[in-house]
Amino acid sequence: MKRTLILLLSLCLITGALFAAGQGEESTADRIVVATDATWPPMQFIDENRELVGFDIDLMRLIAEKGGFEVEFQNTAWDGIFAGLATREYDAVISSVTITEERRQTMDFSIPYINAGQVLIVRQNQSGVTTLNDLRGRSVGAQIGTTGSFEVQAVAGVELRTYDELGLAIEDLANGRIDGVVADTPIAADYVLQNENYRDRLQIVGEPFTEEFYGVAVRKGNTEVLERINAGLQAVLDSGRIAELEEKWLR
Repeated sequence: MKRTLILLLSLCLITGALFAAGQGEESTADRIVVATDATWPPMQFIDENRELVGFDIDLMRLIAEKGGFEVEFQNTAWDGIFAGLATREYDAVISSVTITEERRQTMDFSIPYINAGQVLIVRQNQSGVTTLNDLRGRSVGAQIGTTGSFEVQAVAGVELRTYDELGLAIEDLANGRIDGVVADTPIAADYVLQNENYRDRLQIVGEPFTEEFYGVAVRKGNTEVLERINAGLQAVLDSGRIAELEEKWLR
């Protein structure tokens, strides 16, 4: 009798543990932790009220609403953001992440949500500069690990200066320490057109010289999270709400 009672108690404990584990997995599926580097206005940044705001933040909240899950943001420095995704510190990354074939080797991507090609920023008193080729023999800044930095590296004779934050590159450009900055169109437009510290000192020259699409990055093989995000994102795109975000943040 005593042995039977012990066996019954053991079975109850095992069943309870399995049930709790199942409940935990279900809860996790309904709550997605998303990393973002909040230093890229107007896409993602900390405002004067210390709130996380921006195009990507509003978009991710809409994706969560349409996809039927809760979203939790985690502000993460860019230079380690993909490493944290691989080591399961969070489930996804939305941070002006350009979809590239190289990145597809180590992570999965949502459907694309905006095209943001690279543009060149120079000082307003610089003349005769419309492309990166015009800056051969001079230095051009970009945020480390971004497609902008890759584009600068691809031009022979142009010295790449990398920065942990794009704002540091913009400041060096404005102060004459470098001769250009390459950045995604939305971020470049924010610094040059909206920022009162730079709009009278800097200019965007030429046209976007790449065609690039942003996507939400997900850990390789995490199909459950990817499907939830894609379902929500497709619903946002179908609803036309993304045009409202573009008007709010990018115009």
